[in-house]
Amino acid sequence: MPADLRGKVALITGVGRVGQIGHAVARGCGRAGAKLLLADVNAVGLADRVKEFAAEGIAAKASAGDLTMPDASRAATAAAKSHFGGLDIVINVAGGFFSYGPFTEVKPDALDRELAVNFKTAFYMCQAAMPLLIERGAGAIVNFASIAVVRSLMHMSAYSAAKSAVAGLTRELAREYRDANIRVNAVAPATVRTADNVAQMGADPKTPLVELDEVVDAVLFLVSDDAAAITGQVVPITGKAY
Repeated sequence: MPADLRGKVALITGVGRVGQIGHAVARGCGRAGAKLLLADVNAVGLADRVKEFAAEGIAAKASAGDLTMPDASRAATAAAKSHFGGLDIVINVAGGFFSYGPFTEVKPDALDRELAVNFKTAFYMCQAAMPLLIERGAGAIVNFASIAVVRSLMHMSAYSAAKSAVAGLTRELAREYRDANIRVNAVAPATVRTADNVAQMGADPKTPLVELDEVVDAVLFLVSDDAAAITGQVVPITGKAY
């Protein structure tokens, strides 16, 4: 059965660009009935997404800001409260891969960027959202880790470390907030068929790719009531890339 998110308010990060994971996840949540608060550093992209979703009959509002800083997360959660009266779901998609090469050649600024974009964005958003989820009496969070936390990937030490921190945060929050009925899980996709990845790898890459719909389906399940007994898990999404 398709996920039913009617009556839910979902905050999704990393949704500014078409053809990427955040865009697909937000659209999936909206089509499942959720009202959306979209957060991204890309204000123009956010405005376009709000118009796009409105044309589909999906209620969506936006909050633009640098999510590597706590003020942007606080502004986004405040916007969810102001526009929709509260918050039920948080999906931290924002992230990226910026450094590739031998471990001994990783520069401090590259490490800082990986940690900021992949870990701090999730940490600060969870921190800002938790009071609203507690106020609701229940909630669901899905963070985006990576297959890099499940199996080693060559020359991706900074990225792997940042995504491993996301996995650790997920498990910690699941335990800390279990009595508040807040479930916290993460997904760990292999390489996904996004617009960026196709552009970089070619239309017919040799490496099998995870399809966007496969990622969306997993996330929708984890935030839905069908996953009420699942928390503290890091779920690999590998498709044919296993």
